[in-house]
Amino acid sequence: MVEVAPDSNPPVCKIMDFGKFKYEAAQKVREARKNQVNTVLKTVRFGLKIDDHDYQTKVGQVQRFLKAGDKVKVMVVFRGREQSRPEIGVKLLQRVSEEVGDAGVVESTPSIDGRNMVMVIGPTKNKAEARAEAKRSQPKGDAQVTKE
Repeated sequence: MVEVAPDSNPPVCKIMDFGKFKYEAAQKVREARKNQVNTVLKTVRFGLKIDDHDYQTKVGQVQRFLKAGDKVKVMVVFRGREQSRPEIGVKLLQRVSEEVGDAGVVESTPSIDGRNMVMVIGPTKNKAEARAEAKRSQPKGDAQVTKE
């Protein structure tokens, strides 16, 4: 006998198999844990004197991470005399934030942390929405193709 609603008047009880009840409760907890999504903080490092092609590659990485629903920590590394010119690092981070504006939102403005300047960009979609969209965009007949 299991008490279902103890606060009601009169209290409601139900006769059932307690082992089955515990098993079903554990299954519900496991299913909830499976659907839980952990946000990951990915890091992309830029040098201050980065070339255009390298810059585009790294911005592509940032966009890919944001579309997957992960947060991105964008870091500009200063070496030697570059530390005396933090305004160039701010310009670089602003340029990155403008280019990935459709996929993400700046969560923390650029701040200097030792020899690095750091900015955090969060995704516009949460991870669960991104995962569902990726699942929808895959064609159903395209399970896995192997080379022969």
